[in-house]
Amino acid sequence: MGAMKHTTALVKYLYGDLPEVQQAIGDLLKKTVVPARTKTKSPLTQKDCMVITYGDQVREPGVAPLQSLGGFLRGRLRGLVSAVHILPFYPSSSDDGFAVMDYLAVDPSLGTWEDIEALAGSFDLMFDAVLNHASAQGTWFRKFLLQEPGWETAFVTVEESPDLSAVVRPRALPLLTDFQTVAGLRHVWTTFSADQADINFADPRMFVRVLEVLLKYISRGARFLRLDAIAFLWKTVGTPSIHLEQTHAVIQAWRALFEEVAPGVRLITETNVPHVDNISYFGNGHNEAHLVYNFALPPLVLHAFLTGSSKKLGAWASSLELPSGDTAFFNFLASHDGIGLNPARGILSGEEIEVLVRVAIDHGGFVSYKTNPDGSRSPYELNINYFDALSDPAGGEPDDLQVARFLAAHSILLALRGVPGIYFHSLFGSRGDRAGAEASGIHRRINREKLGLAPLDRELATPGTLRAKVFSGLKILLQARALHPAFSPAAPQTILPAPDGLFVVDRGDVLCLANLTPDVLDYPTPPGRWTPLAQLPAIEPRGDRSLRVPAHGVVWLANG
Repeated sequence: MGAMKHTTALVKYLYGDLPEVQQAIGDLLKKTVVPARTKTKSPLTQKDCMVITYGDQVREPGVAPLQSLGGFLRGRLRGLVSAVHILPFYPSSSDDGFAVMDYLAVDPSLGTWEDIEALAGSFDLMFDAVLNHASAQGTWFRKFLLQEPGWETAFVTVEESPDLSAVVRPRALPLLTDFQTVAGLRHVWTTFSADQADINFADPRMFVRVLEVLLKYISRGARFLRLDAIAFLWKTVGTPSIHLEQTHAVIQAWRALFEEVAPGVRLITETNVPHVDNISYFGNGHNEAHLVYNFALPPLVLHAFLTGSSKKLGAWASSLELPSGDTAFFNFLASHDGIGLNPARGILSGEEIEVLVRVAIDHGGFVSYKTNPDGSRSPYELNINYFDALSDPAGGEPDDLQVARFLAAHSILLALRGVPGIYFHSLFGSRGDRAGAEASGIHRRINREKLGLAPLDRELATPGTLRAKVFSGLKILLQARALHPAFSPAAPQTILPAPDGLFVVDRGDVLCLANLTPDVLDYPTPPGRWTPLAQLPAIEPRGDRSLRVPAHGVVWLANG
């Protein structure tokens, strides 16, 4: 019961000595029944890879979207990926699922809990824990508006007009939104939008209610819990209200409790912030997140391919360290959001970041901004499909070169130490849905297009289509990765010196090369008995023990 003693100390730190809170936590743990596979902790391996998808990503007439998704994933991805991150599938009022109205329900337009549990029979699942905020039209906020007993302080409010200029903002929107409650007007903290009211974790009753939600998710089959926007969890007037000690204490309390009832569950923090702040959520390596999103990777890989230079990417990747073998990076290039720029600040110069901004606009994307404490605005995120960020849709390049560049970028994602996550659209080479973004007025929807199942299947079954070429290339890399233990998150990693246009990763018994340029480049093969593990496209053998890597080519070699 060491975990419980640690939790008790954390709860006392947050809320003081409140026996009723400790009792409520104990009662929740006693009544929670978790699946057998979450009761034991198993190490992450080279076979661990996650696909990121919406519950209604593929659609077919007359079939619940979660059922269509499950059938498609089982048919196309079983054996290629081990896990599925289903983006928020709860009833929601806005933000494509991230304004949750009922945390314990499945949106009936998507399907049922039975559909979720059926998917959990084939893949490990990651659930979104959208706990910084809840929908202003949802069940919890309605109780707050009515000031029902126990809900009077369920959401963060401020009185009068305090100085909030120090607050770090991820959006260029008002921080406070006025709501009329039965007890009068309240100024409610709304970090992300007027429809997303921030939960008050300073109220211990909300800590208990949120814990109940998380335990329900585990009981429904979640192996990973994605803590959305977790950096903003605790608010204190006069502070930046980001990365506060209390936020870390809440995560530590959850971690300790889950170690008690479901040690096979892993926490993953989603913090789109500068790298040094991002990795602080590992804690001491044993007490906070098991995984953190490696947010600096997408902009740095994009910069490497746009410049044809591995210097910045290589220097950063060489600096990556983990605090313990109990932690890992969650590596990704694309997601339902855009390409975050804050994580690259301090690694790329301001001028280099501005180049990324201009390229995104030139390639048909959008740019989202955040408000700084002085009232100015800064680019926060590039809203563009990753394929389009790498290759101008109107640039006139041959498809094969664009596909090769895209696959080379993903080879870096799959070669680096950690657990890779691949966005659904990236699996099949989708281009940006600018029309959908413009019609909705939501820039992020440029990378959120819903696909008809039948047309997608036809394209994948037709050799030579862009989708078929991308998927077949990724299959080669995913299959090779899953076979070799050198790709385990626990295996070592060294970024090797190389000609500037090559990015070379040594994973011990596997050497991974990616050509960042449209030129043919040579690399001297190190001593050893190296045999091809994966090649995109096939390479030319050389008699002088050097490799000729084609334009945007990928070469993985195994030693022995």
